[in-house]
Amino acid sequence: MIRIGHGYDVHKLVSGRKLILGGKEIENGGIGLLGHSDADVLLHAVADSLLGAAALGDIGKHFPDTDPKFSGADSSLLLAEVGRMLRDNGYSVVNLDATVLAQAPKLAPHIFEMRQNISKALSLDIDRISVKATTEEGLGFTGAKEGIAAHCVCLIER
Repeated sequence: MIRIGHGYDVHKLVSGRKLILGGKEIENGGIGLLGHSDADVLLHAVADSLLGAAALGDIGKHFPDTDPKFSGADSSLLLAEVGRMLRDNGYSVVNLDATVLAQAPKLAPHIFEMRQNISKALSLDIDRISVKATTEEGLGFTGAKEGIAAHCVCLIER
């Protein structure tokens, strides 16, 4: 059985927070993403795509922002838990393809390390993981540098 999933996440940019994307801290002049956890939109979109493909709900169901134990949580650990849930339900990841939408900072120098971090969290070969980044040419909230969004599509099999 082959299943497809899609995940999307968005967080607001604020001063005084670290910018964490794909499990990597990226220098952004003291401006990072606001959220209950580390607000890693990329890993959240990946997790939601995998959970959705397996019909296991979403990250809000498994890691609610109302639960203090997830305050400041490392999203790499949450993604690893999602990988465990998939394996426990008899699924394996075929591949995933993610896109980060951010006007700044430039993410190209960080893509390989993001892929490595996702690979490690999911115990998955890196050649099954694609991460891309794009701007929105100054349009919308990401173009205005008000936030960062990410999409992920995945294929899983049982």
